This record gives sequence, structure tokens and C-alpha cells, in this order.
Amino acid sequence: MLDKKYNHIEVEKGKYDKWLENGYFKSGDLNKKPFCVVIPPPNVTGKLHLGHA
Repeated sequence: MLDKKYNHIEVEKGKYDKWLENGYFKSGDLNKKPFCVVIPPPNVTGKLHLGHA
């Protein structure tokens, strides 16, 4: 039976430590030039339509 309330502490226990152990936060090839991906601005009305979902 599922709990009525989501318990993030129980569900996410140990995941962060596993991510650190596996090096998920380390960048790739440090010899390459760093770059930035520009995120497009929100539309003028501030409301998103279904196409953005």
C-alpha cells in the first residue's frame, strides 16, 4: 500500500552519495573549451502553452 504522503527522505536516501561515488557531478574532457547553452526567453505573455510541456 502506498503512503498518503510522499516521504522524500525515505525515497531519496543514499542517492546523493551514490551520485558522488559514481562521479555524476564531474565534467568531461577538461581540455575542451567550456561553453554555455542559452535558454530562450519566456514568451511575452508569461504564460506557456501546451507546446512547452
